[in-house]
Amino acid sequence: MILLQGLSKQFGNFTAVDTIDLEVKPGEIFGFLGPNGAGKTTTIKMLAGLLKPSSGTVTIDGWDLALHPNRAKSVVGFIPDRPFLYEKLTALEFLRFIAGLYNCASNGVEERIHYLFGLFGLTEWHDELIESFSHGMKQRLVMAAAFIHQPKLIIVDEPMVGLDPRGAKLVKEVLRGFCAQGGTVFMSTHTLEIAEEVCDRIAIIQKGKIVAVGTIKDLREQSGSQGKTLDSIFFKLIGGDEMQKVVEALKF
Repeated sequence: MILLQGLSKQFGNFTAVDTIDLEVKPGEIFGFLGPNGAGKTTTIKMLAGLLKPSSGTVTIDGWDLALHPNRAKSVVGFIPDRPFLYEKLTALEFLRFIAGLYNCASNGVEERIHYLFGLFGLTEWHDELIESFSHGMKQRLVMAAAFIHQPKLIIVDEPMVGLDPRGAKLVKEVLRGFCAQGGTVFMSTHTLEIAEEVCDRIAIIQKGKIVAVGTIKDLREQSGSQGKTLDSIFFKLIGGDEMQKVVEALKF
């Protein structure tokens, strides 16, 4: 579903993403982890077509993003970490607007909108102005909008930010259900517990380079951390053993 080949991004003399190769298979939830400044968000923006790579290619569902941007983007739903919403619209007006952007303003879209309101627990508020929504409700509305055109791939940056435990559980169930029906999720997160619980495979990026990729079992083998939790594996792979010792010492 996703194929990155030699993908790089420079900002002046600084290399944010350094020649990464990565393949994400259809039907999997793929986690993308790394410390702040490692290149996660830059990679996600290139995947979503918001940043042009300095070199390399992004292929989505067989379409080269640079050569066929509309084709590639038509199968993608993007959920950024800091979404923008038109807060003077109602939730219903917003989803209709997003549907229009994807040219799916007809073809049963009203039924799909109301299905998504129910799925994300927003039915009661569909006629309310977005400005009255809590942060968690806004986050769920953005997620609903990402599914409006029935994408094959969801790209999501920090999906659980601002969600209460009930909302986080709902989102995890939605993502699992989406993949069970053949969809694919590419998820960047700082929450190691979420990645360990939800993701089929995980890549860890450090200083713009992929330092490990695979299942939790694969990562344990690559790091020599048999039986360890993902946070221990993560710190070892990014060279943060001393930080891990501090974290362990603060646990009661």
